Order: sequence, then structure tokens, then C-alpha cells
Amino acid sequence: MSDHLDIVGADLTTTLPGGATVRFAHLDYAASAPAVRAAVEAVRDLLPYYGSVHRGAGLRSQRSTFAYERARDIVAEFVGARPGDEVVFTRNTTDALNLLARALPEGTTTIVFDGEHHANLLPWPSPVRLPAPADADEAVAAVRDALSSVRGPALLAVTGASNVTGEIWPVRRLADVAHAYGARVLVDAAQLAPHVPVNLDDLGADYLAFSGHKLYAPFGAGVLAGRGDWLDAAPPYLRGGGASVSVGDDAGDVVWATGPARHEGGTPNLIGAIAVAAVCEALLRTDRAALLEHEQSLLSGLDGGVSLFGGRQPRVGIVSFAVAGPAAVADRLAREHGIGVRAGLFCAHPLVRRLGGAGSCDTGGLLRASWGLGTTHEDIDRLATALSDLA
Repeated sequence: MSDHLDIVGADLTTTLPGGATVRFAHLDYAASAPAVRAAVEAVRDLLPYYGSVHRGAGLRSQRSTFAYERARDIVAEFVGARPGDEVVFTRNTTDALNLLARALPEGTTTIVFDGEHHANLLPWPSPVRLPAPADADEAVAAVRDALSSVRGPALLAVTGASNVTGEIWPVRRLADVAHAYGARVLVDAAQLAPHVPVNLDDLGADYLAFSGHKLYAPFGAGVLAGRGDWLDAAPPYLRGGGASVSVGDDAGDVVWATGPARHEGGTPNLIGAIAVAAVCEALLRTDRAALLEHEQSLLSGLDGGVSLFGGRQPRVGIVSFAVAGPAAVADRLAREHGIGVRAGLFCAHPLVRRLGGAGSCDTGGLLRASWGLGTTHEDIDRLATALSDLA
């Protein structure tokens, strides 16, 4: 594996109550993944030239503009963008999905499962919400039934991998059904992109969204990639400089840009964009199948020790399980064992309640461990041992 994918801070240590110092086991990648060297080096190399994007003739501006548009090209390659597709830089997945929700043609019916993360559950106007399916066949049947009665434009918005169970969803099968009924498909790839390739054609997706901070590039950028016709026909997501080609003296006398600029008003997050692109480029050069295989081998370290939710395989490096007082357990894992996990409802309240983690984020929910690049078998063994001790 390329050293560009080495985790920055992999040797971070923490002191336990007895005075012992241990390497901190960060197992909360699903919330925010640590930075990899590629992202940090890309930012470091650009900072001496940092300037305004698309707005100047000097060295800094021209270098920054080139870096920003090159970042867009790299991300387009990462997602397998097709002719007519656009890559729009956003703040995160939530921002990307809200952008698309604002760009839907009037009267669009949106189909979602209630097992989605809130980012893909809440933005859509008047969605048709389907119960979280028990298996792939049930999911396909539910989408077919829902779309059979839809008239007019429709969008199926579906996760690529669950942020609660880690299960990889049967996106291609769902997309084939959706396209048979003339619907478009949005894939929330926030949890998928860090672990497996995300190609628009392979997934059968019309749109794809993901976040930099889950892709080892924690500089506040996200991506919406996909078909440009709806985006170019929609009102600008952010009205301001950059989104407009010309502005007249009258309030309505505005010519808006087409392409990504239409929805990237204001000064863009150059640092975030080049960090995301640097990680995408590094991942394009590595063996993604080997990375997933390593994650699967780590999962075996928890087999038999705890009862995991979700049965579909493969799954990415995310597992959730029920414990009494999950917030207190997470706190003890951090203080007494140097392990960072997440407790609560994970911004997927309907799904967690369905799985048996009812309650507020303070008093209930589930315990979640998630991992990726840099996670070792020793990290997982420590978690399994600590959970056994606490039990």
C-alpha cells in the first residue's frame, strides 16, 4: 500500500488511569476518519501559493485555480464521471444531498428507505418512505411496488453502505429496477467511498455524494457528482459571485452560470477540494480489494464476542451492537482502555430504534465501532477484550 495512505497521528498515545501509556485505538471512522498523508501533503504544498480561485491574474490565483479545477478532474475520475456529468464541490454529504433536493424538477417523487442516515432521509420534499428491508429481495420488491404507481419524474435515494450496520446495499439491483420505471438514482456513498470503489456506471447511479471528512480528508469538503441537466435547470444553490455570469441594474436581470459554478457561489473551499482529490488519487492507485479484505479480516476479531446487528455481507468496517448504557460504556472504553468509539443513534434514528436501540442519544441507542486505513488486529483485539472486561 502506498505510504500516501499512511494515517497521520497513527502513533497517537493516551494515558490510562493507572499511569500506563497506550496507543490510542481510534475506532470511530464512520463519524470522521483521520487524515492520510496524501491530504496533508497536498495542503502543505499548495499553501505557499494559496489565493483566490477564478478571480485573479496573478501567480497565486492562477496556481490556485489550476489546483481547484485539477481536483475536480481527479474526483471525476474517482467516480467514473461520464459525458454530461458534473462534479460540484460542497461542504459534505448532507450539503450535497440538500443541493440535489433543491434541484429536483417540480413534482418529483423521491423514494427512500427509513434505514437511511438523516442526510438522505430529511432533505427530500414529500418523500415516499419505505420500511427498512430485511434483505435485498425485499428491498427490490419494495422499490418496484413504490415506483409502479408513480407518475412524473422520480428519484430513488439510497445508501451505499449503512452507517449503523456497515452492510453494503444492493445498489445496482435497486438502480436497475428504478431505471426500468424511468426513475433516477442517487447513491449516498459517504460510508461506501472510503472502503470500496464508487463508479457511477457500475453502481447504476445518476448521482453520487460523499464527504471528504469520511474519506481521510478532514478539511470540510464534499462532492455531488452526476447528471448535469437537472442541476443546470435548477436555481443556483448559492446565489452570489461565481454563480452569476452577468448582473444587470434590475433585480431580475441576472444570467446564471451553467456547470458546477452555478451551485458553487462565493469563494470555494480550495483546501478541502484539493485534500479530497489527493486522497481520491491515492486510492485510485491502490488495491481497493485488498483494503476491503483487510477490513473483513478485522471483523473476524469480534466474531463470537459480541452480537452484531445486520446480516448482509460483505460489510464495510462498521459494526453496531447493543449494550446496557452505551454512552457510559463508550466513556469507559475511552478513559480506561484508550479506545474511541461512538454511542447513540448515529443520526439514523428510525433504523436504530428498529434495531432495538430506542432512547435518546444520551441514555440509549447502540455502541458502534468503525475502522479503515491504519486499523490493526491489535486494535480490534483490545476492543473485544475491553468489552468482555466491562461486561
